[in-house]
Amino acid sequence: MNNITMTLKRFFQNKNTVTIIGVLAIFLILFLGYRYQIKKQVSPITGIPVANTTIQPRTKITSDMIGYVDVAPIVLQDNVLRTAAQVIDKYSNYNTVIPEGSMFYKDTVVEEDKLPNSAFVSLEEGEVPYNFPVDIDTTYGNSIMPESYIDIYMKATNDRGVLMVGKLLENIKVLAVKDSAGKHVFENSEEDRTPAYLIFGLQSDLNILLRKASYMSSYSVELFPVPHGTTVNEEGATEVSSQTLKDFINAKTVANDEITKTPTTSTTTNTTNSTTNKTTTDDTKEDE
Repeated sequence: MNNITMTLKRFFQNKNTVTIIGVLAIFLILFLGYRYQIKKQVSPITGIPVANTTIQPRTKITSDMIGYVDVAPIVLQDNVLRTAAQVIDKYSNYNTVIPEGSMFYKDTVVEEDKLPNSAFVSLEEGEVPYNFPVDIDTTYGNSIMPESYIDIYMKATNDRGVLMVGKLLENIKVLAVKDSAGKHVFENSEEDRTPAYLIFGLQSDLNILLRKASYMSSYSVELFPVPHGTTVNEEGATEVSSQTLKDFINAKTVANDEITKTPTTSTTTNTTNSTTNKTTTDDTKEDE
């Protein structure tokens, strides 16, 4: 017995032996930990909701639109909705078509009161929305889509009867394309919708300029969009392209500052002028 004890004592006192045992222990821990992590990642989570039909934008999600699948945790992202309670009676977002078989994600499913009016979501500070009338022809067979850029061209006849055609505004970002009922043309893949309006934002002065032009029917003014097939990342890139057309519009319409002038200002101005005239007259009489 003593011999066995002494042998074991010498065995564990041997540095090489201790090193080998330590290395083997580390490998064993790593192996068991790796197997645990693999098992944890591949063992399926049950009851993950998925769409059992294609769900169009702005659609209330009901229980009959949902199926359930088992999914390995390694496939699930943090933004996946994992329970039916997070999905049923919610709405698909305004810019989202949820395909059949797809899982539901936090940014694709919203409460009804969180549904935005997507036409105005992307308006920049200081911009005013403009609804530009169009049809199939002027949208090039319904080819102008949200997020694309267009130029606005103008056709008119001047006082001498000479035809003028040119680019009035350039680099306008289209925010939405709507039909005559106000529905987004491209948000529903199961309906054929005819474009009636392009919605975009303009700074106030450009918005007024374009609206002035739209009312100049006596000069045979026609406005039409032209896509230029590229994106513009430069901030504030929308601008007047033709100073000649701008001057023509302003020359044939009342200046905006005259329209917005208040009666109080006019009265004050007239009173001030009268007082000035009276003072001048009185001073003249005193000089005499």
